[in-house]
Amino acid sequence: MSNKLQKIHVVGLGQSCVDYLGTTTLYPPEDGKIELTDLDMRCGGPASTALVTLSRLGISTSFLGSISDDLFGKKIIENLKNEKVDVSYLKVTPGYTSQFAFIAVTQRSGKRTILWHRGSVPHLKPEDVDLTCFPKARVLHVDSLMIEASIEAARQAKELGMYVVMDAGTMRQGSKELAQLVDIIIASESFASPLVGLEAPVKNALHVLRDLGPKQVVITLGAKGSIGLNDQGTFRQEAFQVKTVDTTGAGDVYHGAYIYGLLQGWEMPKCMRFASAAAALKCEKIGAQTGIPDLGAIKSFTKEDAR
Repeated sequence: MSNKLQKIHVVGLGQSCVDYLGTTTLYPPEDGKIELTDLDMRCGGPASTALVTLSRLGISTSFLGSISDDLFGKKIIENLKNEKVDVSYLKVTPGYTSQFAFIAVTQRSGKRTILWHRGSVPHLKPEDVDLTCFPKARVLHVDSLMIEASIEAARQAKELGMYVVMDAGTMRQGSKELAQLVDIIIASESFASPLVGLEAPVKNALHVLRDLGPKQVVITLGAKGSIGLNDQGTFRQEAFQVKTVDTTGAGDVYHGAYIYGLLQGWEMPKCMRFASAAAALKCEKIGAQTGIPDLGAIKSFTKEDAR
């Protein structure tokens, strides 16, 4: 076993992709047409962006995913290596296509509309997962697209005494089973809708998700901030005000920064504040990962806000 793997503190399993980001003055109606003012190619993906966030904050990470040897796959590997995320167990299957997305970013609001393709490369299988390769790892982070591999990884992580954090973006088949194995769920506002209904208060969703088994539940609310629930009660964190250029990846950065706080032993409100600040700073630049701040930038930003 290499010394590098023995230093890994967070393992992430899930998606990594290439994003084409087109900036437009407004999002056109169906069957409409509008000119792009800019076009950028960047890397993204929920689990991988969370790991890049942690890496920039000084945490050693390793990414478990499935890509091919196409142009997108090569770009993904190059980006992760440049961000100092270990790819020793990133599975590369030749002859397929890797995940990519086209993202329309509306100039005035910074909001994004995502059209994505998961690629043709096969998902990770449960037998592809072996967390004993990371003897010092303290946290497993899963984004739950590859549900069977995520469930197997969560089971292994629990046996190894690791925290399991779930990025709950979309309710899928198997999501509830996975949720029963995790310690912390950080969910989108819409994740719990199939369980509580579209019009249910967000506090209802917190309790329903916590009843699945996690000790901590956080629901991210975009510009409305985030709300969390644990044994100590309910906590609300307002969003930080910044000049928003692009919200792509803000939730993924929130997840990574929250995990950083978890590793420091912080209580939920401090983790939420730190994560909210990191996500806000990311929104000042285009792309999921370009604007991810380092530790100094977050500390400086939160001190200024406190004044």
